[in-house]
Amino acid sequence: MVVQSAIRRICLSSLIRIRCCFGITLLSIGACFVAESGELVGRVLDAESGELLPSRVYVQSDSGEPFTVSSQADSGSAVVYDVRRGQSQEVHTTLSAHPFSVELPKGRYELTVERGKEYVPSTQVIEMGAEQKALSIHLERWSEVANEGWFSGDTHVHRSLPDLPNLIMAEDLNVALPLTYWVTEFQETPLENSKQPLESRPRPELITVNSDHVIWPVNTEYEIFTVNRKRHTLGAVFLLNHREPLDLPAHPVKHVAKVARQQGAILDLDKHNWPWSMMLLPVADVDLYELTNNHLWRTSFLYGDWYPEYFPEYLNLPHGPERYSEESWIRWGFHNYYALLNCGFDLMPSAGTASGVHPVPLGFGRVYVHLPQGFDFDAWMAGLEEGRSFVTTGPMLDVRFNGHLPGARFQATASDGLSLQVAGQGKWYRSIEAIELVVNGKPIRRIEPEVHADADGELSFVANVEIRGSSWVAVRCFARTPDGRLRFAHSAPVHVDVKGRPLRARKAEAEYLVNRVAAELERHQDVLPPEALAEYAEALRFYRDKLDNAR
Repeated sequence: MVVQSAIRRICLSSLIRIRCCFGITLLSIGACFVAESGELVGRVLDAESGELLPSRVYVQSDSGEPFTVSSQADSGSAVVYDVRRGQSQEVHTTLSAHPFSVELPKGRYELTVERGKEYVPSTQVIEMGAEQKALSIHLERWSEVANEGWFSGDTHVHRSLPDLPNLIMAEDLNVALPLTYWVTEFQETPLENSKQPLESRPRPELITVNSDHVIWPVNTEYEIFTVNRKRHTLGAVFLLNHREPLDLPAHPVKHVAKVARQQGAILDLDKHNWPWSMMLLPVADVDLYELTNNHLWRTSFLYGDWYPEYFPEYLNLPHGPERYSEESWIRWGFHNYYALLNCGFDLMPSAGTASGVHPVPLGFGRVYVHLPQGFDFDAWMAGLEEGRSFVTTGPMLDVRFNGHLPGARFQATASDGLSLQVAGQGKWYRSIEAIELVVNGKPIRRIEPEVHADADGELSFVANVEIRGSSWVAVRCFARTPDGRLRFAHSAPVHVDVKGRPLRARKAEAEYLVNRVAAELERHQDVLPPEALAEYAEALRFYRDKLDNAR
């Protein structure tokens, strides 16, 4: 406060000198500002233990102006994030477990504090005058799924390596996979595009913040917007957990995937409606599908016009000719995933935010992987690839299939089939709207709570599913924010292989996939080289075969 008072005196002195030249109006405005600002000092505490918590802090005036805060501790850290897209803005500060402060003009403010997914957010209105105001914000933990073996991660990260230790603690995110190599030109390699000198490139070594919060720093995004330096968008795919920079252009993608896998990488599909996405599945044998992706934000939904021409008419989801809603985007992502599973792809769900590029906190959408022996990074990556997982933008979901985790495989004969008991619970700090059992892309059972309330929500269920032909089964959970926005959790599938009764795609799904790849092959004819076109032709043959055998 002594320093701040001195600053105020300096400001007042400066304004007095300005008055001599320009008159009294500026002095009165300045004096009012100097006299009518105060300092907000806060501590974020665990409501049960009383311990200081890392957290994410928002301060916003009545007029909607955002403010950021600083750490009061010399050893503390505060990372300011300010990204705005149109009317969508994300302005916050992530803090280490230390007190914070902010200087605010006199007025009314909304203070919101959050920590990851498992604490109830705290929001309060404060009135600021010229004095110092001290607050203790107590965050209540509503979930602690690490005690049950679940650990979270974000597979699409664009935050800087120096900031990530602060961020993953504030968001209680166990694994961050920053895309430290990123290329946007078809002919360029990630190694060529890296502006870092050799000695400062990220080393293939795990960065350990504490025993269960880690960062793997060598991951690559191919996000192709230009071919021969001319605009021609293909899309994005991530190569996670490799060891060396990749000195390969984007095509042939089959070769890129092979080399990356030799380094231990797994492939993660970015948004399902990128132009090249449906080609990548059969050609590059992609492992993961971002079921919650980087167009889902804490702030308002924006990209309802992102390739609307690919919106699948057969789904009958609400949309206009040039725009769709956030909820239609979510359900489109679900059904595109289901169509791919029905085509036989062994895809497991992932979750990425692109925090660092978009207005969204790190880990807003995240994937939880089950590790019964406790946290281990290599085991987490293996569990992600094998599908011992669920993704979420809010609720927690814990499900077993005949006592097995998601990702399991069962064998059955045509004469016996399989009786599958699905049991578990969805939970959120608000009420759960519904839990649905999905078989081969169709919801066959919907479980709703008997009473809807704004209190803590927990919905347990047990259901039996009779399987007669090869199938996959998953569970999804829905909840709503007070303003009606959809939040969800979705398990990885289990597969039941029934001898002699193979899984087949639906005709409408296969036609949609054939048409998408055929259109892309035509669009690329005079742009991409023959070896790249051959990969689109290979994918088209794959989907046409699925259409020929569709149900």
